[in-house]
Amino acid sequence: MAEPMPQTYQNHTRWVTGFHFVTLPILALNLAWNLYRLITSFSFETVVGLLLAVALALGIVFARTFALAAQDRVIRLEERLRMQTLLPDDLKPRINEFTTSQLIALRFASDAELPALARKVLDEKIAARKPIKEAIETWRPDYQRV
Repeated sequence: MAEPMPQTYQNHTRWVTGFHFVTLPILALNLAWNLYRLITSFSFETVVGLLLAVALALGIVFARTFALAAQDRVIRLEERLRMQTLLPDDLKPRINEFTTSQLIALRFASDAELPALARKVLDEKIAARKPIKEAIETWRPDYQRV
């Protein structure tokens, strides 16, 4: 099996071809078509068609959102456990101060880099994922993301 491309901040976003470039555009086109049909020839059938198109699009979006939320909970648990083993004793009582968003960003920090970066995030109250990820020098890839 071929080795995956080394992951970095610049390329860590996962694009799933079938979802992002096939399914979503088809859903958008279906929604637009049903909206056009409703506007050009209003009837009970076109209302139902638009409602079904909206429901289908929302169902797909919610399914993706629910999967990401479940993944975020697992990452939060995994990173808290990782921090229990890697952080110095003075930082361990502060593990619960990290937000889920901070933990999600910190998961990319190497084991050696995590303690200093975790301290910086808490002390400087860095809340957004982007600056945390940009501060990582040695990237720890995550190829298991949804």
